[in-house]
Amino acid sequence: MKKFVLFVFCCSIATIAKAEMPYIDEVKALGAIAGQGMACGSSKYDKFELLARAIMLTKAPSQRQRVDAMYAYNESKANTYFSKEIDGFHNCGEINYRFNNQEIFKATLYRDGTIKMPDGQILTPREPYDATKIYKNTPDAKKKAEAIYDGAKAKIIKVDVKGDTRG
Repeated sequence: MKKFVLFVFCCSIATIAKAEMPYIDEVKALGAIAGQGMACGSSKYDKFELLARAIMLTKAPSQRQRVDAMYAYNESKANTYFSKEIDGFHNCGEINYRFNNQEIFKATLYRDGTIKMPDGQILTPREPYDATKIYKNTPDAKKKAEAIYDGAKAKIIKVDVKGDTRG
């Protein structure tokens, strides 16, 4: 009996491990990767941004979750960018190598928002959209984002806590 229970438990853990990452977690992960690519000046950053946004839009279970995902994606991207800035853009050569060689770049994005993933999976949006309009590659995009990020940093209030205030 104990072996049977252990077997069922192990099978359930394996099933959970194979389960797809929740939508918002996937979006945050994409944001973190985008933040690294942006901070390190990856040559494929713009293509990644286009594909990440398409995945975010196409996989959104609802309009409300899509809006929440956009905030989560941008917050994760900004936080990662700040982290790379704070560490002096350390290890950007290796980051760019890994960034530019991701499987995501083997995905095919169609004009209507349908995406064929590298593993052959087809992602179809709930509502077709013009995929050419979700991201515009502009030469000053990084400078604009840095200005926004720098403005956000200026609004952060640092608080010093000295010692234990409990009696």
